[in-house]
Amino acid sequence: MATLNWRTINIDALDPDSPANFDLSSLTPAVAPVSTADVQSLAGQIRQLLRSGDNEGALQGALENVPYGADEKGKEVHLATVIEILQSIRQSDMSPILSRIYSAPGGTEALDVLMKYIYKGMGQTSASSTTRNITPQATGFSQIHSRGGGEGGGQAMSVLLSWHEKLVEIAGPGSIVRVMTDRRTV
Repeated sequence: MATLNWRTINIDALDPDSPANFDLSSLTPAVAPVSTADVQSLAGQIRQLLRSGDNEGALQGALENVPYGADEKGKEVHLATVIEILQSIRQSDMSPILSRIYSAPGGTEALDVLMKYIYKGMGQTSASSTTRNITPQATGFSQIHSRGGGEGGGQAMSVLLSWHEKLVEIAGPGSIVRVMTDRRTV
């Protein structure tokens, strides 16, 4: 008589309701593919609104036409456009613009998209700031020198943090939770 070690049986494989038998691809919503050329064309149209002085229209256009189905190059182009828009809006205009977007139909989703771009921009800014030269000093401490010596990353981070503060004031902390749990990436 053969002995069966009952401790080695994977009972989850036998249970149809088990998470082991769940198709994880069903959690990711289907998105239409978007070419990089289309994203660049959209960025040109949004920048035209920005040049004409319609900052709010440019921001709404960028938030309503998110290229979820684009490749990484297309997503980077759209991120650069959104950050350019955010940097062009004065701090005193942030809250009124966010309030108008929030009160419009689909405003919650638009502000959630903005939160996604703020977090992605923060991730890029901090990633670019980690490419620094560290020079050991005789004192035992190290001096950190940025390549290129510019403070552009710090200025962009400051703008993104200001937008994040205003966005949480308007949309609330629920926006952060929704962004963190959404599987669609910008």
